[in-house]
Amino acid sequence: MFAEIITIGDEILIGQIVDSNATFIAQELTKIGVSVYQITSVQDERAHILRALKEARSRAQVILITGGLGPTKDDITKHTLCEYFGDTLIEDKQVLYHVEQLFKKFIATPISDVNRRQALVPSKAVVLHNAYGTAPGMWIMEKGTAFVSMPGVPFEMKNLMQREVIPKIVKEFKRPFILHKTIVTYGMGESAIAAIIADWEENLPSFIKLAYLPNLGKVRLRLTAKGTDNTLISAAMEEASNKLYNLIGEIIYGEEDGETIEHTLAKLLTAKKMTLATAESFTGGKIAQQITAQPGASAYFKGSVVSYATQAKIEVLGVPEKLVDAHSVVSAPVAEAMAKNVRRLMDTDFGVATTGNAGPTKGDSDADIGTVFIAIASPKGVFSQKFIMGNHRERIVQKAVHKAFELLQKEILNF
Repeated sequence: MFAEIITIGDEILIGQIVDSNATFIAQELTKIGVSVYQITSVQDERAHILRALKEARSRAQVILITGGLGPTKDDITKHTLCEYFGDTLIEDKQVLYHVEQLFKKFIATPISDVNRRQALVPSKAVVLHNAYGTAPGMWIMEKGTAFVSMPGVPFEMKNLMQREVIPKIVKEFKRPFILHKTIVTYGMGESAIAAIIADWEENLPSFIKLAYLPNLGKVRLRLTAKGTDNTLISAAMEEASNKLYNLIGEIIYGEEDGETIEHTLAKLLTAKKMTLATAESFTGGKIAQQITAQPGASAYFKGSVVSYATQAKIEVLGVPEKLVDAHSVVSAPVAEAMAKNVRRLMDTDFGVATTGNAGPTKGDSDADIGTVFIAIASPKGVFSQKFIMGNHRERIVQKAVHKAFELLQKEILNF
């Protein structure tokens, strides 16, 4: 069973916003066994939308549309749907009441006729309740194909997908079983892994597909199994993954279901009741930022010192000036001193430190651009590693963040 996603908005096509809606919708559809055949972004323009609907209908059983449902004149999705289905707009009393209540409770400005127009929906549509906004979702079924229109505001769309759209697709359509297993590896490149597991990959059952997803120091191996017999494909998936662990188990650091390594670290630190602090130089607080993006991070993360300048490392973190003079600010001894001192400063189990040269100039050190030192301090002591990470500033920073997480995860697992 196939679905297509159509996102409407000039702001997507000019690069003003990233189309995160399509990503979320695709993930939710995959969970219930619906394969996304194509994702299309179109202008806020009648002919473009009509053409996209016609083309999508020729390929998919479910067509999901986001955007263009606001009260202003450039939001034309409802009118275009009426043209496509030969329909007219009618006022939905429940939607009108909901809009009026939202204005009464949460919006200071008085409701206007423009806002009340949100209650107009195609007469053929089943209204899907949008608890968080004024634009309702709409479901139109015609000749076995479902057309679903949702607002483009991400948190409104996500709520509609999870509470209204997904349950309705499950009820209306018979779907195959789709299983995903994503195995995360660190420390070995895609081509090296492919060489080791070539025979295993060649002998996978025809209904199991493997995809390599490399990204900044890690390679995710995604196994996807599709079929009508859930017991059969589950057993085959388990057997295939067990064989993979036997081949490359030493570089596997877990599995994820859209789970990041930061989330994995959160679970490890929480389970072991251990704490963490960071001392960051060229990464500029990005390690701390990604850690604190996890709900409940305050249970295990105590804080960070962003000691970007050399003097801050000396005055705030207490790195001895003679150590900097002897070894350079980008060095293993300085990284280790940063990690030890932030651990002591914050009274934590682990301290993570980064120092390096991300470019474009050499700054306070003579180290070559791309030279990075990452240190981990723990109750067992401190260690550091040197890395050469290329010459692209943003990639150097993000690769270092991932590598720091990798090293930290290894160390936590030793306790």
